[in-house]
Amino acid sequence: MGSKIQVTAGNVKIGGGAKVSVQSMLNIPSTDIEGSVRQAKELEGAGCEIIRAAIPNKDAVKLIPALKEAVSVPIVADIHFDYKLALEACAAGIDKIRINPGNIGSDDRVKAVADACRQRGIPIRIGVNSGSLEKEILAKYGHPTPEALCDSALYHASLLEKFDFNDIVLSMKSSTVSTMIKAYELAAERCDYPLHLGVTEAGTERMGIIKSSAGIGALLLHGIGDTIRVSLTADPVKEVYAAHDILKALDIEKDGVQFVSCPTCGRTRIDLVKIANEVEDKLRNCKKNIKVAVMGCVVNGPGEAREADIGIAGGDGCGLVFKKGEILRKVPEDKLVDALLEEVEKL
Repeated sequence: MGSKIQVTAGNVKIGGGAKVSVQSMLNIPSTDIEGSVRQAKELEGAGCEIIRAAIPNKDAVKLIPALKEAVSVPIVADIHFDYKLALEACAAGIDKIRINPGNIGSDDRVKAVADACRQRGIPIRIGVNSGSLEKEILAKYGHPTPEALCDSALYHASLLEKFDFNDIVLSMKSSTVSTMIKAYELAAERCDYPLHLGVTEAGTERMGIIKSSAGIGALLLHGIGDTIRVSLTADPVKEVYAAHDILKALDIEKDGVQFVSCPTCGRTRIDLVKIANEVEDKLRNCKKNIKVAVMGCVVNGPGEAREADIGIAGGDGCGLVFKKGEILRKVPEDKLVDALLEEVEKL
């Protein structure tokens, strides 16, 4: 799965058969080092494997050592236009840089960044999107087509290749899911670089998760993609949870709980929505590789969820606890969640 070329950011390998890694980005102002560190710790705790931080000016470079000291996951410096910030980020110990070489000026500037990154083993992510295309490419295609996005990404990569730099990751994000999918498919055909998948400006939590699942999921199912970021107008921790949930849904990630719950119907006599949400929340950080079912009725529950390692099925003010389709015991509705959690503990 994924790219032929592999790069290493800190302690994480990207591409070349490595597992698909989950990324997110700090959204605390770069001037607030204490707040940024706190959020980075939250992201690491939620399972974020690569954390990106905006480095908009020289003052923000101070954020890098503070983050490196606070968390063990790799830190990526997000830099626009100013090649000197890239050089300073390298000197400050950054693990990866996101910069578009075509935006930083003359060849000597691109060479300086390529040399600094090569000397320290720092990979560079080139990130193009619908709003960042070069005038010439836009003129050629008329609007941000998949071909335009792919051409732009490979153009930026060629500027680094000129100086024998190949530790490159590419992203071609669009807010239009079909455009994003096609752009990455083209890139996978045309190069061997690791691909960072994402739908940019995907929206608020609900729509952002839907669009990200459709775009990222479609590509991963076809073996395209090496690292992912779910972009949400929400707490970045929710991006991390959503990313892991996408990987679990595709059976790419095996660690942690997979949930099965029914949509309810007229037979349901317990508050299944409340119970299902409570179970999911309480098992959010459980690392056991198990399938847990929360079903609405005892008629179909144990049978339909036979594949589940453990589950509950509602009755009228009560419910059944079952294991691999076999009924263990009957408990009152208000004790169902506790009974389920007890059985999970035993597994």
